[in-house]
Amino acid sequence: MSTETASAPSTYTSTAGFGDGAPVRFDTKIAVLLHEDLATWQRLNVTAFLVSGLGPTVPEVIGEPYADADDTAYLPMFRQPVLVFEGSGETLTAAHARVLSRALPRAVFTRDLFGTGNDRDNRAAVRAVGRDRLDLVGLAVYGPRNAVDKVLKGARMHP
Repeated sequence: MSTETASAPSTYTSTAGFGDGAPVRFDTKIAVLLHEDLATWQRLNVTAFLVSGLGPTVPEVIGEPYADADDTAYLPMFRQPVLVFEGSGETLTAAHARVLSRALPRAVFTRDLFGTGNDRDNRAAVRAVGRDRLDLVGLAVYGPRNAVDKVLKGARMHP
């Protein structure tokens, strides 16, 4: 298990698109925090659902469309990496309080959503519970790197 914390840098090394292959450092961070007790399929599902809310709400996170050498068009994706963290229920609750206090763009996934089968029921399940009683299993956040690091304090990089 990794011991890296939420302050892990938001960098990656590029060999294309940025010229020299030097590390690219973003001043913002896209991060997902998952409950440590989730099964693998749940981790993947929750991550996909959570990040799907960022693009329409925060359009600057989306890059340009892709195309291959045959000029086949592909959808645009995030312009920067998505960092995935894990933590306990207490870590998620604390991160939720911090993300709300900083008013950063965020998405939540509650344990109740595993029992629903559609968007309407998903929204109703979250709506039925007060923010301090949500059984959080996932949280996505976007914002300045240092603010996201503070929100995720105590979380560790997903193994």
